[in-house]
Amino acid sequence: MSTQSEQILENKLVEQLQSLGYAKVSIPDETALLANLKTQLETHNNIRFTANEFERVLNILSKGSVFEKAKTLREKQHIVRDNGDNLYFEFLNTEHWCQNQYQVTNQVTMEGSYKNRYDVTLLINGLPLVQIELKRRGLEMKEAFNQINRYQKHSFGSGRGLFHYVQLFVISNGVDTKYFSNFGTHKQEYLQTFHWTDENNNPYNNILKGFADSFLEPCQLSKLICKYIVLNETDKRLMVLRPYQYYAVEKIIKKVTENEILNGYKVEKNGYIWHTTGSGKTLTSFKASQILSKIPAIKKVVFVVDRKDLDYQTNQEYDKFSKGCVSSAENTSQLIKKFNDPNVKIIVTTIQKLNNAISGKHLYKMKGMQDQRMVFIFDECHRSQFGSTHQAIVSYFSNIQLFGFTGTPILEQNSDGMKTTASLFGNCLHKYVITDAIKDDNVLKFSIEYIRTFKQKEHIIDLKVEEINEAEVFESPERKNAIVDYIIKYHNLKTQSRKFCAMMCVQDIDAVIQYYELFKQKKQNGEHNLKIATIFSYAQNQDEVDYQTKALAMAAEPSSEYVPSPHRRELLETYVEDFNKMFGMAESIKDTQGYYNYYNTVAKKSKNNETDILLVANMFLTGFDSKYVNTLYVDKNLKYHGLIQAFSRTNRILDKNKTQGNIVSFRNLKENTDEAIALFSNKEAIAEILLEPYEAYVDKFNEAVQKLLEITPSEDAVDSLYTEDEKLQFVYAFRALMRLNKKMGHFTEFSWKDLDISENDFAEYTSKYMKLKDGINVKSSTEKASILNDIDFELELLKRDTINVSYIIELLAKFKSKHSEKDKKNIEDDISRLLKSEVTLRSKRELIEKFIQDNLPQIEDSDSIPQEFEKFWTEQQQKAFETFVKEENLSSEKTQKLIEDYLYAERKPLRDELLGLIEGDKPSVLKRKSIGDRILQKVVNFVETFINGMDG
Repeated sequence: MSTQSEQILENKLVEQLQSLGYAKVSIPDETALLANLKTQLETHNNIRFTANEFERVLNILSKGSVFEKAKTLREKQHIVRDNGDNLYFEFLNTEHWCQNQYQVTNQVTMEGSYKNRYDVTLLINGLPLVQIELKRRGLEMKEAFNQINRYQKHSFGSGRGLFHYVQLFVISNGVDTKYFSNFGTHKQEYLQTFHWTDENNNPYNNILKGFADSFLEPCQLSKLICKYIVLNETDKRLMVLRPYQYYAVEKIIKKVTENEILNGYKVEKNGYIWHTTGSGKTLTSFKASQILSKIPAIKKVVFVVDRKDLDYQTNQEYDKFSKGCVSSAENTSQLIKKFNDPNVKIIVTTIQKLNNAISGKHLYKMKGMQDQRMVFIFDECHRSQFGSTHQAIVSYFSNIQLFGFTGTPILEQNSDGMKTTASLFGNCLHKYVITDAIKDDNVLKFSIEYIRTFKQKEHIIDLKVEEINEAEVFESPERKNAIVDYIIKYHNLKTQSRKFCAMMCVQDIDAVIQYYELFKQKKQNGEHNLKIATIFSYAQNQDEVDYQTKALAMAAEPSSEYVPSPHRRELLETYVEDFNKMFGMAESIKDTQGYYNYYNTVAKKSKNNETDILLVANMFLTGFDSKYVNTLYVDKNLKYHGLIQAFSRTNRILDKNKTQGNIVSFRNLKENTDEAIALFSNKEAIAEILLEPYEAYVDKFNEAVQKLLEITPSEDAVDSLYTEDEKLQFVYAFRALMRLNKKMGHFTEFSWKDLDISENDFAEYTSKYMKLKDGINVKSSTEKASILNDIDFELELLKRDTINVSYIIELLAKFKSKHSEKDKKNIEDDISRLLKSEVTLRSKRELIEKFIQDNLPQIEDSDSIPQEFEKFWTEQQQKAFETFVKEENLSSEKTQKLIEDYLYAERKPLRDELLGLIEGDKPSVLKRKSIGDRILQKVVNFVETFINGMDG
């Protein structure tokens, strides 16, 4: 029945595609695919290939990776004909994208390491450029995504490798549909798949009702492929724009082309794009700039940022998308040269350099550009455009159009009587607000905790909202000391044992210094080992900072003894030295360039998760993007756009482990938060943007427990599941528990006592879940199809990188040193639970339990446990190795080298390499596969057991 329903969907889709203009063609295998390709290329280019000439064409097509083939697809081609003439042709008409040939086929069979049959393939000029994979209604979309992953490994590259030319994948179960670009060998998360929508962000979910007509229509599809796929030069991968990015670029292009004939400054010529922070405005602006720069009438496209670091960052991003496409300037003189160079089409500059170029001594050098047709695009247009600079630009240039990008526009409510974004740039051309982004899984929700840091009569930390706002209390050393203690206590919880990192924003630079000194003193006292980095601005003639080092360093006891107050620059130099010692670097802020270099280094370290906390007053709260930042500690009064910008540092999508952005607020920002969310989304948006309170997740978790118990009343009942459908129900039910458990783990009040399942029972179910997964992996080595093989078991939700063998050894040492039976029992339960549930420990469980049972009772000194365990482990490893090579009659020396190569290259050995280890007679052809697979499994098991996950 399931096959039938999927087949019906496939047939209906093919029929609909035919009605849209695709010609139906039967292509059962690669031979037919090649024959059809020859005919289609000949038709498209109005030529005829001889057999030898077409072979030369195939040689061009067969070279390179997915990324390199995407370039080949878009380039003009040349071969030498049999008669010696030059022949020029193309695979795809990218300039006039509707002038291509379109076909649809289904059930193409390709054979690589496995034989695969693809659902629906769209051919443009005979090349498979879009692959559609379907699943029956009710099955998860991710199963189709996983299937494409397997095709990438098994068969897309087989034969002539024509399926490496696929540019877009579409996955659907009929009622839900998503698309994504061909990621080739790059790891791709399911989170990087997108829904297609209309202009108002309403999704086309049903593939037959809306999606096919709006996305797969031949002209629209080729437009997306030809204009809206970006070839990322740095990462060597394809990126496709999301619908809101597409609509924004189209709106800008329409404005420019409609106004090409107009001269003079008119507000209606301009406009702004409101796309929420974190939604990919840089890619949108790049694509707009790239397309506009190819319009002959446009002499320059100028992308304007408001900070030097963003100038550098934007250049780097643009260079990723198209190497050398953009030109930047180190100073105003260079900028003027770029303006006057007709070969430079796209310029990235700061607003300060632009302002300098059109004023004072430079004015005459820009005279030739004053009347030229240009487009200016402003990043975060609300930040820099509310002074005289805006008026200077529009007064000087007579033939320009201005477009702004912002995630948090200035509206009437947050304008403070100043100009609004609309008054400067005209109407909003396209809107994609934070609720849209959260709904689409393009950014994460926020989990906000308001931490009360003082009461009227005592200074203790609890989880209630502050009710008072006395300035002297906020600035007191006692309060700051309590906040630092709180952060030290809960930082690992918030960042998932530092899998992620945090930022901390405080009221002003004085507060930065005070907090940094507290963290530094407590680190010297051995209270934490957090890596704290900071940076702040200073002025040459600035007054000395009035702060009490000694009072802050003491345990929250006020001191009347003042320490001489060093200049902020001197303090920052000290903090730079701390940074250098921490990372083994030699940064210096002796001059402006040194300060800028330090800024970039701090940004890079924080972006790459090398710092634990980035401590700032104002810097990095806008424009700084790091997918590893998941927590923001706030001791600063924030409101409106400043609040949303700051919070949005935490909610970039990374992977399944990053479930939310954590905001830990030490000020009562509840009302400000609600107002900001209502302003920048809609009045009903608060529930959509903020995570529910802890109690709501307890209720959801306990409901999910009941559903699990209906399927499997006990852990042992999992073993009795017989049919694949029964197993499927268990996987879905337990996975729902895991997801909720992951979210709940971020709450400081989390406790297993609140839940209808014990931690130990949860660990037992985890063991059964993993056992079921292992059983499916065994099945997958055969050619028998299994619906469970398509299921994503989401093992990432079970991983905790800090839980490894070293961690278990630490617990064993604690166990041995404890005298209380209760303490010993707790540690024993912890070890038992971890051995059952932690993915990295499962293969080691039997050996660790053997050590605990046979060796631990004989050890008297707990400090010697690590050495005794290492001795035991080495002996067991050698025994296992000798047994393995003896059973398979392998060369010990060759096997040792193969394992070393495997670990170094992180690539599983090939079958021929494995069979080459055998001493004596080699297996027959019929047995090569089974013996090779068996040896490979033993190698993998050996590495997983004795090497991986030993010390994290």
